[in-house]
Amino acid sequence: MYDATLRDGMQGQGLSLTAAEKLRVAFELDRLGVGVIEAGFPASNPKELEFFSLLQRETLSTSTVAAFGMTRRRDVGASDDPGLRVLADSFAPIATIVGKTWGLHLEKVVRVDRDENLAIIADSVAFLVAEGKRVTYDSEHFFDAYRDDPAYALTCLRAAVEAGAEVISLCDTNGSSLPFQIADATGAVYAEFGAHVRIAAHCHNDLECGVANSIAAVQAGATQVQGTMNGIGERTGNANLTSVIGAIEVNLDRRALPEGRLVRLTSVAHAVDELLNRAPSAAQPFVGRNAFAHKGGLHIAAVRTDASTFEHVDPSAVGNQRELVISELAGRATVLDKADDAGIELRPGQAEQILEKVKEQEHQGFQYEAADASFELLLRRETGNYTTLCTLDSWRVIVERRADGVLVTEATVKLLAAGERVIRTAEGNGPVNALDAALRAAISEVHPHVADIELVNFKVRILDAEKGTGAITRVLLDASDGQDTWGTIGVSPNLIEASWQALVDSLAYAIQDRPHTADAG
Repeated sequence: MYDATLRDGMQGQGLSLTAAEKLRVAFELDRLGVGVIEAGFPASNPKELEFFSLLQRETLSTSTVAAFGMTRRRDVGASDDPGLRVLADSFAPIATIVGKTWGLHLEKVVRVDRDENLAIIADSVAFLVAEGKRVTYDSEHFFDAYRDDPAYALTCLRAAVEAGAEVISLCDTNGSSLPFQIADATGAVYAEFGAHVRIAAHCHNDLECGVANSIAAVQAGATQVQGTMNGIGERTGNANLTSVIGAIEVNLDRRALPEGRLVRLTSVAHAVDELLNRAPSAAQPFVGRNAFAHKGGLHIAAVRTDASTFEHVDPSAVGNQRELVISELAGRATVLDKADDAGIELRPGQAEQILEKVKEQEHQGFQYEAADASFELLLRRETGNYTTLCTLDSWRVIVERRADGVLVTEATVKLLAAGERVIRTAEGNGPVNALDAALRAAISEVHPHVADIELVNFKVRILDAEKGTGAITRVLLDASDGQDTWGTIGVSPNLIEASWQALVDSLAYAIQDRPHTADAG
């Protein structure tokens, strides 16, 4: 596995990492066990210089570092080309250089004839090999070139191989190829060069075929796959290395990572997303939260009997976990599982009663798929295992806009906590923030640890938009105590009331007695 997250991946819109963050990504990739980490252009900008300086001082346990660059310029000898000299002087053992293959680019972009292009490839590879580098030659737009002129595309590869390249990478740079085209061209390359060099596939995802194309290349003879974690990259992204690794190890039963590393796949994929300030995709294969989520009652019952009925791999093999989703489609087995997780013993018939309650609630707009904490509280209320946070008398919110443009928001709550009537007032930067502050102030003496709970996400959705400002509103909150994260929900035609419901649940969840701390988020 050749990971290009830190170079090709960073060309994606809105993605940026500091040098220190790039180093953390490199450690995660090394922990996963990818064979090669493409660190980027060593001298393209001050940040890259800093990153290479940091990386040079570290020792990676599994991965080898590659520095990226381009073939020599057409009017400069290889030894005099500044870019190649930087690669030669880099600490990175592998030098990856990209060169032209497609006649269209020779005519329209670099404006060199075909023979000169072959000389550029050969000179560049030979120079780096002489400097002691292991060279990967990235054949840019190879598959477009192969469809246009197969003989010349293979001749470009031959120039790199004869000059000493260790790897020839076949790039679907435009992402314009389909799996059968990838397989056909890769098979032809393997037939000619497979006995002499390693063949790599570098696919982009413009046709949503990046992963499929990579697998097709492997089946046709490629023994290295270049991609990025979670498929980030320019335009629609690169081949998602996370999915490629899973498919090769699980479906092709071939080794993509060192023994025992596949179980780290989910945690590393999520860590990279978090460093990029991206929410991990719930729908991503293998590592997404929904990859092993089951909602339909019949599906859940089957999975409880034999997980292979609806799962193509054991979730734990890739570091993920099964999720039995509570919804109106759920069955009795789901309720039993959730009750067991919470340490609640259900009496005969209670599971069915709770299912009816769930259906009634979802008809009103509640949705427990992203609010497992609220569902656990529903379970507790229905079974008498609920510890009351407080009993509400009333709450009030005042929002005042002054003539000078200043906004003032004040909330007052009146409630019973531990048998005592408590009144508290607080200001905030909005009605929800003010209510949150007032509620915490009112219960902090009875439940002091609520001060450690933070609201980390707040989402609002209109359920019946045709009613305009009179529509029913659904609020989803995520709360965290620094270790676990849980989700709660509120539904009401009044946005502040819906927020209040979710707020109370988020704090009430934290005070319940349970046999273990469950991550309900």
